[in-house]
Amino acid sequence: MTETTAHEHNVTSEVGRLRTVILHRPGAELKRLTPRNSDKLLFDAIPWVGRAQEEHDAFAEALRGHDVEVLYVTELLQDALEYEGAREQAITEVTADPRLGDQLRRVLDGYLRDQDPEHLAHTLIAGLAHEELKSGHGLVYRLMDRLDFIVDPLPGLLFTRDNSTWIGDRVAVTSLAMEARRRESALTGLIYAHHPRFAGVEPIYTADLEHLEGGDVLLLCPGVIAVGTGERTTPAGVERLARQVIGAGLAHTVLAVPIAQERATMHLDTVCTMVDVDTLVMYPPLAHSLTAYTVTLEGGDLRVGGSRPFLEAAAEAMSLDRLKLIDTGLDPVTAEREQWDDGNNTLAVAPRLCVAYERNIETNAQLEASGIEVIRITGSELGTGRGGPRCMSCPVLRA
Repeated sequence: MTETTAHEHNVTSEVGRLRTVILHRPGAELKRLTPRNSDKLLFDAIPWVGRAQEEHDAFAEALRGHDVEVLYVTELLQDALEYEGAREQAITEVTADPRLGDQLRRVLDGYLRDQDPEHLAHTLIAGLAHEELKSGHGLVYRLMDRLDFIVDPLPGLLFTRDNSTWIGDRVAVTSLAMEARRRESALTGLIYAHHPRFAGVEPIYTADLEHLEGGDVLLLCPGVIAVGTGERTTPAGVERLARQVIGAGLAHTVLAVPIAQERATMHLDTVCTMVDVDTLVMYPPLAHSLTAYTVTLEGGDLRVGGSRPFLEAAAEAMSLDRLKLIDTGLDPVTAEREQWDDGNNTLAVAPRLCVAYERNIETNAQLEASGIEVIRITGSELGTGRGGPRCMSCPVLRA
């Protein structure tokens, strides 16, 4: 079990020197993906799991090579499950699934309580198929296909940015919109509530609130947060976050940024990310059409300004004359291909130093031509769930 020690948690920008990050190394949950269930589980292809693990290990090693501490979800979860309160919470949340019925619920409850922390963490992440629960009985169990899931796997856990995001010294445990991913927030919430490393951390957002996903939250600079609203984050979620963070003194301005409700642009960070304190890389077709509504808090009420060009509204909120934009200069077909392959989804390790998928050749070339150093990683298998280096990382501490 991890000993209780004092750890710092603080993230106020996208580009401050990265010190600590949470990743999830893909595992048995990816082996559950088949052509029969991949759409439901939000993967566009069936990944080669061994290669995905190799790619992820190389990603983690690239971060460590730049003095970044890497924490893993599975290890944090195992540590947390050493505590009875965490075990009880985890089992109660899983067995509350109304699909189960009373008899199967009792069997599942007993099965989970017999597991040690390592095996329980594995089941919570990788799921449990009908054929694996030999003690199952009752009508629900009898009418299930042998390959149906009693506990659904969580392949989307790979993208740790979505289910929690840090704002200052507070963590937002997000409310995920897609049914296939909602249990992810339950696990991350459990880790933050029970793991000794996060003792005393007070959430600024919780999973029972309006839909909000971390991929839509960009910390443009201390005090200014841009939040995409589209397929995954609702306007009500943006309102709630704005009220929470401004009320807590973690920000003075939130920019609500409408984005298309499409799979290709599911989050704001699929179309733009920061690579320097005043520089964005952005999907060319949206560079000058993206808009924002400025949200502030006055006298306890939210004040919402009119729609303005995003780059203009962001620069004003950040007290800059202008935000620099890396115009990738790509032809429309290449731009669309590289955006689909997460070319705009970079992870800044420090100002002017970012991690990107090597496959996005043209976007990376434009970044380097603009003076941004690119740490290239492979992602042919990791990208099958539609996510890049930023999606796969949850910064806990930045300088």
